[in-house]
Amino acid sequence: MPEAAFAALLAAVVGALGGLLAPRVIARLPEPDPAPGGPGGVVTDGEAGHGVPVPVPAEAPRPPKVPYADLAARPGLGARLALISAVLAGALGWQLGLDPALPLWVGFAVLGVTLSYVDWHTRLLPKRLVLPAYPVAVLLALLAAGLAGDTAVLARAAAGWAIVSTLYVLLWLIAPRGIGYGDVRLSGLLGIALGVLGWAELLVGTYATFVVGAVGGLALGALGLVDRKAFPFGPFMALGAWSGAMLGPALAGWWA
Repeated sequence: MPEAAFAALLAAVVGALGGLLAPRVIARLPEPDPAPGGPGGVVTDGEAGHGVPVPVPAEAPRPPKVPYADLAARPGLGARLALISAVLAGALGWQLGLDPALPLWVGFAVLGVTLSYVDWHTRLLPKRLVLPAYPVAVLLALLAAGLAGDTAVLARAAAGWAIVSTLYVLLWLIAPRGIGYGDVRLSGLLGIALGVLGWAELLVGTYATFVVGAVGGLALGALGLVDRKAFPFGPFMALGAWSGAMLGPALAGWWA
């Protein structure tokens, strides 16, 4: 079996298993602190917005949050998440082959699908999923560097973490209603994963996040599926990073 096909099959199987387990993880997430006063009150959960109390206009109250247990219990969820994770991870396997970075990216694919599902339905990126992913990502980056015998992998991962996180922090400070603190918290993982692959992937993946978010937000807003002024950005971050991993070298070569 060709290496690319074997890597794709292996990544798809691992991704599917991760997707099947995702509902169990979602069901065990602790609920965020309720907003005082209910509708028209304030949002205090740093996973969603800004980490500080943010007034919610009375004329546009925040809809009640769907409990994580209810999200996890939806029929067929495990199969759907498994299918999406398998497709995305399998495509990465085909593109990367048996690259030392493949374990990191298969894990990122499963995490991205899980976070996207939660964020889409709650507009929250739970820190209980995001924060523990950092040490795992660092360990997998170390593994990739060790297998490749190249310390530049770690340098790029560290630089990607710093660059992408700084970019999101600046955007959050400049336009806090456009970027939530949950997005800032997630951004470092994108930087690590993309940096491990290369500078082209880091550049393309970071840029693609905003392009996909802008185009997708406008399209979904025109269809009435989201509020164009307040839609979950997590799914677009995950998809943009995945696009960078898949298309980064080709686009960089075309641009050169």
